[in-house]
Amino acid sequence: MVNLTVSIPPELYEKMKKHSEVKWSEVVRKALANYVDRLEIVEGGVISMKKLSKKLRDSGVDTSSINLKEAIEFYEEGRKQEWKRSSTTQTSS
Repeated sequence: MVNLTVSIPPELYEKMKKHSEVKWSEVVRKALANYVDRLEIVEGGVISMKKLSKKLRDSGVDTSSINLKEAIEFYEEGRKQEWKRSSTTQTSS
C-alpha cells in the first residue's frame, strides 16, 4: 500500500481527535475511492448496467418498479448533475 499525506486545518484535527474510535485513514481511503469511481464514470461517459445495478442495490434503491423510460431519463439527469458537480469541484494547492 502507498502512503499519502493530507493537510487539514487545525480546527478539523481537533474535532477528529474527539472521535478516536474512527479509523480516519479508512474514511479517507473510502472517500477517495468513491470520488475516483465518480470521475471514471464521468470521463467514460457510460456506466455498465451491471455496475449501475450494483451501485443502486448498494444504495438501497428498489429498481423493480421503475420502467425503462424512467430509468433512462433518471440516468441521463444523474450524469448531467454528476458532470456539473465534478467539473466545478475546487481544489487548493
